[in-house]
Amino acid sequence: MDVTEKFEANRERLRGVAYRMLGSLSEADDAVQEAWLRWSRTDTADVANLAGWLTTVVARVCLDMLRSRASRREDVLERVAAVPAANDPERELMLADSVGLALLVVLDTLTPPERLAFVLHDLFGVAFDEIGDIVGRTPEATRQLASRARRRVRGAPLDPQDRDELDRQRVLVENFIAALRAGDVDALVALLDPELVATSDDATEVRGARTWATGAVRYKRGAHALRAVVIDGAVGMILVPRGKLARAIRLTFAGDRVARIEAITASDRLAALELGIVEVNAEQLD
Repeated sequence: MDVTEKFEANRERLRGVAYRMLGSLSEADDAVQEAWLRWSRTDTADVANLAGWLTTVVARVCLDMLRSRASRREDVLERVAAVPAANDPERELMLADSVGLALLVVLDTLTPPERLAFVLHDLFGVAFDEIGDIVGRTPEATRQLASRARRRVRGAPLDPQDRDELDRQRVLVENFIAALRAGDVDALVALLDPELVATSDDATEVRGARTWATGAVRYKRGAHALRAVVIDGAVGMILVPRGKLARAIRLTFAGDRVARIEAITASDRLAALELGIVEVNAEQLD
């Protein structure tokens, strides 16, 4: 197998690593191309684990790219998943959805070393000593990076009672989203407190479950872009049309109903939110 064939055999895995690190298909391809250039200039005849060597190179490139982003958090709110991609927006959207739009948004709240440690270890099984070499930390310090990132990605403490409460909220919110997508006013009203109060950044306020639900279903076509997430410790929703974070919807619960809805669109308020994933494959997080 020649040099090109060896690299191509690893390209898709490298793109997967880079995409989860950067949240952008075009930037991921740039990182993979840079890895190819470094590979082509390096004598790797004695490299025993080519896949591992290339993963390390891509990870270093991605770390440099993350660190070079000015005002990183604000930048992310403007370009999560870099949608639309200049060359293939449909492919980017399919990839973003397969990875999980909510996960991409949450990963962008991590520091570059946290993100690298989480992605490489929890999603791709890279050992902490190898990750430590990339970020310039000891294996134990790198383990702590991943642990801190994991807690933030989870968006909640691991106390069983808290987990049970989040699961209860998750079911309610998933039913909420389903009712919105279906345009089912009655199903939506059944999930809302009769004295519901809904507010937004522009000081608009709507009171009453049926009044709000009747207005909300007019925009049911946009509900496909809603994703359930943990916002500041409780389950809420984010609106990510075409992969771009446009709105966070914070919910207050009263028993098994939603009592308050707060729509947040201002970039400074979005940046201040603590976001987490409602559910992630246990194999990725244990």
